[in-house]
Amino acid sequence: MFENPGSTASELSGLRLIVRAFRHRNFQLYFGGQCISLVGTWIQGVALGWTVYQMTHSAFLLGLVGFAGQFPLFLLTSLAGVFIDRSSRHRTLVITQTLSMLQALLLATLTYTHHLDIWVIIALNALAGTILAIDMPSRQAFLVDLVGHGPDLPNAIALNSFTVHSSRILGPAIAGLLLVTVSPALCFLLNGLSYIAVIAALLAMRLPPADRQPSGGRAHHELLEGVRYAWRFGPIRAILCLVALVSLTGASYAVLMPIFAVQIFHGGSHVLGYLMAVPGVGAMSAGLYLASRKSVLGAGIRIAIGAVVFGVSLLVFSQSRWMPLSLLALALAGLGIVTQMALSNTVLQTLVDQDKRGRVMSLFTMAFMGMAPFGSILAGALANRFGAPLAVALGGTACIAGGILFALQLPSLRQAALPIYRKKGILPEIASGLGAASDLSTPTQEP
Repeated sequence: MFENPGSTASELSGLRLIVRAFRHRNFQLYFGGQCISLVGTWIQGVALGWTVYQMTHSAFLLGLVGFAGQFPLFLLTSLAGVFIDRSSRHRTLVITQTLSMLQALLLATLTYTHHLDIWVIIALNALAGTILAIDMPSRQAFLVDLVGHGPDLPNAIALNSFTVHSSRILGPAIAGLLLVTVSPALCFLLNGLSYIAVIAALLAMRLPPADRQPSGGRAHHELLEGVRYAWRFGPIRAILCLVALVSLTGASYAVLMPIFAVQIFHGGSHVLGYLMAVPGVGAMSAGLYLASRKSVLGAGIRIAIGAVVFGVSLLVFSQSRWMPLSLLALALAGLGIVTQMALSNTVLQTLVDQDKRGRVMSLFTMAFMGMAPFGSILAGALANRFGAPLAVALGGTACIAGGILFALQLPSLRQAALPIYRKKGILPEIASGLGAASDLSTPTQEP
C-alpha cells in the first residue's frame, strides 16, 4: 500500500508525497491512535472551560484554571528533557498516556457524583499539566524513533500537527452538542476512553532497542548543558523566543472564548463549540500544506509570516461583532499559528544534535506550552480590567511585532544554520557543494 521507505521525497508526488511518513508502520499506528485520543482531549478541554465559566462567571478564574494546567509545563518540562534523553521514549509515553486516562476518568466520576468544585478542578488540571510536562516533549522526540532522521521526518511532524489541529474541528463540535443535552461528565468520560486507542497503538509497535548512552553526569548539569547549547546557537534561540512570545501573548486567546460566546455573541455552548472548532479548519489546511513540502527550504520566512498572520487575525477577531467575519478570522488564526509552530518544530528537529534532542524539544514545549499559564493569567486579568476584546487585540499586536523582528534576523540565522544542514546532508544540493556562496543569502536557502 505504501512506497518503499527508501524512496526519496523528490520521487513522490500528489497524495503519496503528503502521506509519505505512512510508509513506516509504527507511524501509521501512532497516527491512528492520536486521531482518536486527541478528539477526546478537545472534548474535555471545551467541556472544562464551559463548566468553569458556568460555575463562576469569572474571567479571572478561567485564566487561573488554565494557569494551573499549564504552569507545570513551565516548571518541569526542562527537567523532563534530561529524563527523556536518558530513557525509552516509548515506555515513557505508555506510562503518561495511562496516567492521563486515569485523570480524565477521575474528573468524570467527580462530576457525575457532584463532588466537583473550582478548587478540585484546579488540582486536577495541575495534575494533567504535570503529566503533560513529560508526555509532550516525549511525543515530539518520539517522532524520530518512528520515521528516523531522514527526509520523512518533516512530513511526520507536519502530519502530526495536522492530527492535533484537525481534531480541534471535531472535538469542540461534539462537546458543543453534548453540553446542550447531557452532563459534562460524559465529555470527560469520552476523553478517558479515547486514551485506549493510543495506548493500544503504542503497545502494538515494533521498535528497535533504544539507543541511549548511559550518562554519568548529574541531571542539573545536563539540563544546563542543553540550555547553553540552545541559547548559544542563534537559530534555535530565535525560534524558541518567538514561540514563547506568541504563546505568552497570543495563544491565550482561547481561554477567553467562553466570554466571547456569551457576552459578545450572546450564545451558549454551541456558539463556544463553533468558536473553538473553526481555528482547526485553518490549522488543518496549514498541516496539509506543510505535509506536501519536500524539504525545509523556505521555512524561516514562513515562520515569520505565520506569526504575523496569527497576530493580524487576532486583531480582526477582537474588533469583529459579525459572526461570519469572526469565524473567518479564527480560521486564519489557526492557519497562522500552526504554520509558525509546526515549522519551528521541524527546523529545531533538523538542527538539533541527537544526544540533545529531548532537552531541546523540552525547551520548545516549555516555550510553547510553558509560557501559556502566564498568558492565561495575563489574558484573564486584562479581560477582567479592560474587557476580552482589548486583551485579545494586545496579544495580536505583540505577535505581529515578534514576527517582524524574527524576519529581520533571518539573514544571520540562515548563515548559522547552513553548516548544520551541510553536515547532516539534509539539503542535498548544498551538502554536495552545489549551493554557491552567493546563493546562501537568498530566501530559498534558509532554515
